[in-house]
Amino acid sequence: MIVGLIVVIGVLAVSLLGLAVRHRALIRRRPIRLPEGVTRRILFPFVASALSQRALDAALRLARAEDAVLVPVFLARVPLHLPLDAPLPRQAGLAIALQEAIEHRAAAFGVAVDSRLERGRDYRHALRQTITHERFDRIVIAAASSDGHGFGPDDVAWLLKNAAGEIVVLRPGTVDVITPTPPRRGRRPRNGTRGAERVHSAARS
Repeated sequence: MIVGLIVVIGVLAVSLLGLAVRHRALIRRRPIRLPEGVTRRILFPFVASALSQRALDAALRLARAEDAVLVPVFLARVPLHLPLDAPLPRQAGLAIALQEAIEHRAAAFGVAVDSRLERGRDYRHALRQTITHERFDRIVIAAASSDGHGFGPDDVAWLLKNAAGEIVVLRPGTVDVITPTPPRRGRRPRNGTRGAERVHSAARS
């Protein structure tokens, strides 16, 4: 009787193990679904001197594949002699022009855009502010090319160490920069709440 009981227990254990393995395999195959009403967001930080066309297109392809919103974040550097919330009319104008170029490109990909401007004493400080204030699932960032414009290796290494979520780093070629054009009159790029300032307020002199 005892032997029979041991055999039954062994059969049950093997069966449970098989069900657990099968259940785990099904979970792995099942696509991850976000809660109702939640949209994936891909951060795309960039600077005035280096908005890479190839990096932008890579971010847009990811956003289209994942049905995500692209969040281009213009990083503005505020000199130390000015308060962090000082007006930045020149940089705000560049932000408007570059974000219009991004939105035009995104329209060709069928991707929604939610533009931002973030301030900092340097690009790394602005990156820190961005990952603190924004909700995101992935970051796409362009490393500096051979001409030295863009995010250097130290900034990229800092981001990899400190930012949560997935990070995609691309190093574009030298002839790959989008040149800003004057913004349309009355254009106001958006910005978020929770500490990120609206771009149109930065334009006030």
